[in-house]
Amino acid sequence: MKDLTLATLVSDKENLERILDNLSEGILAHDTERRILFFNRAAEDISGYRREDVVGKDCHEAFGRPFCGGNCSFQDGPPDFLEHVCYPLNILTTEGESRQVEMSVTGMRDGKGDFVGVLASFKDVTELIGLRLQVGELESFAGIVGQDPKVLRIYKEIQDLAPNDYPVCITGETGTGKELVANAIHNESRRAGRPFVPVNCGALPEGLLESELFGHEKGAFTGAVRDKKGRFELADGGTLFLDEVADLPKVVQVKLLRVLQDGTFERVGGEKTISVDVRIISATNRDLRHEMEKGAFRDDLYYRINVVPIHLPPLRERKSDISLLVKHFLDKAMEEGQESPGFSEEALTLMAEYAWPGNVRELQSSIRFALVKSRGQIIRPKHLPMELREWKVKRLPRGPARKLDPESVRKALTRSGGNKAKAARFLGVGRATLYRFLADLPDIS
Repeated sequence: MKDLTLATLVSDKENLERILDNLSEGILAHDTERRILFFNRAAEDISGYRREDVVGKDCHEAFGRPFCGGNCSFQDGPPDFLEHVCYPLNILTTEGESRQVEMSVTGMRDGKGDFVGVLASFKDVTELIGLRLQVGELESFAGIVGQDPKVLRIYKEIQDLAPNDYPVCITGETGTGKELVANAIHNESRRAGRPFVPVNCGALPEGLLESELFGHEKGAFTGAVRDKKGRFELADGGTLFLDEVADLPKVVQVKLLRVLQDGTFERVGGEKTISVDVRIISATNRDLRHEMEKGAFRDDLYYRINVVPIHLPPLRERKSDISLLVKHFLDKAMEEGQESPGFSEEALTLMAEYAWPGNVRELQSSIRFALVKSRGQIIRPKHLPMELREWKVKRLPRGPARKLDPESVRKALTRSGGNKAKAARFLGVGRATLYRFLADLPDIS
């Protein structure tokens, strides 16, 4: 009888709402037309929106954008069904404050089994992430992997940038992940869910670059057979990422300066003034101040785009992150169907000591190469790219350690039963020296 009474209470709409209002997690439900059906008290506290202002409205209209940003499954109409999904999300409250939340969304069916809407629960983890950031416990943030203090500082800078639209200029060597950081800044900002449009300023000739950025009118030049929107128009409401911004020609710099000043421009060959709302994030692997001082880059543009500078350290300055990055890229390979038992200790040691002139991009490429060469076996030094193995040979010390020869090493390994530490002692060399020798002669190991 008690169970029946409880079931009756739960089935009552008002009692159910009372139960949901006492949860610490925000609860949001909407139908297949995105019409909000329920918004509990915790959802009000986390988002700042009142339920009477959002219930009954289209989710996108109620919040002024997709609440789930780019993760929204209803942007192009209702899906056939929605399986249970979880993802981190950055939202802006009605006060303009940035909040990091963990979102859990599941599809709802009616008694006939038809898809009728979604139920979403979310909890505010802003303070938790902040605390983990302060004590150095975060291993990744917004798609960036690393725990080195230099990387933790970048996480903090991305967090600080979330509530505003200031232009950001990212500097760093090739392969350090400048576009990844630019994307993270966009996804953590109020523009999340709007377009993120990248363009490589160094990959296009001057005439084509101007058309690519600002668009052109039909007949503006040979080959312009129709009107075409430029990247600025495509990025309206979102973020435009100008990679290799130091390569911008002077004529394009002038036009870009005007867009930054008043948000307007004309297409190539056009007369109509177009207005856009775009945030600019730029990146370069060159010293932009030096380019300005030698006259290759306008000083007024430099001060416009370099409002918030962020410098990315090369991988050789954050070697403690290599093991985290290796695990990250291996996990991604596993998700793509690649099988591997991982790296041997010798291979990891070699990778930790390597200088990585190509930075994280080179590390990722090396892991992919090793996965192909190892064919599902444990990855050893012989499976790594030639650059790493040749670099190791060049760094081998001169003197007694080089007196090792294949025959004596084979005998020592046989005597030690394959134990390399014991074999090194028999040979009178350090274990690392023996590992280096075996890495150069993989047929012995």
